[in-house]
Amino acid sequence: MTLFLLLLLFGDDLADQLPKIKRVFVDRLTGGETAAQMRDLIITALQNSKLFVLTENQERADAFIRGSAEDLIYTDMFKSSDNVTMHGNSSESEGVSSDSRYNGASSGVSSRSSRSMGSGIGGGESSEVKERKHEALATVRLVNKDGDVLWSTTQESNGAKFHGASADVAEKIAKQLVAEYERVRKSGTVK
Repeated sequence: MTLFLLLLLFGDDLADQLPKIKRVFVDRLTGGETAAQMRDLIITALQNSKLFVLTENQERADAFIRGSAEDLIYTDMFKSSDNVTMHGNSSESEGVSSDSRYNGASSGVSSRSSRSMGSGIGGGESSEVKERKHEALATVRLVNKDGDVLWSTTQESNGAKFHGASADVAEKIAKQLVAEYERVRKSGTVK
C-alpha cells in the first residue's frame, strides 16, 4: 500500500511518522538460508542511502524493517527431439518350370523373373538446453514501535548488469524507500 493510500485511510498520523524516523533496526528476515544474506545486503543498501541511522540495538530504534526474502539458484532445462523415418520395399518374383519326358527324351521349359526395389530415408535431431538461473525476491515493511506499517514493498530480480540478484533487490528496496521518503517530505505532509 502506498503512503498516499495510508494518508487517505489514516489521515496524517502515519504519513507524519516517516520523515521523523531517525534510527532503524533491520530485523531477521524469514524465508530460508539466504534470508540472512539478504538482510545484510538490505542493511548495506540502506546505510549507503544515508536516509537513517541503522542500529543493531532494537531498544534504540524508531522503526523496524521486517519481512521475508529468498534467493534461488536453479537450472532450467529444456529437451526436444525430432525424428523422421520412412522406408519402402517392393519385391516381385515369377517362375515357370515345366519338365516332360517321353520315351527317354526330355524337353523342358524354364523361365524366371525377379524384381526388387528398396528405399529408406532417416533423420533425427535432438537438443538439450540447460540454463542456470538466479532469482531473488524480498517483501519488506517499515513498522513503527506500535506495530503500524508505515511503508511496504515487494521487489524481485534475476540479477542486474553489475549486481547479483540479491544485491539488486536490496538496492531496489533502498531506492524505493528513499523515493517515498522524499515524496512525503516534498509534499509538505510533515508539520
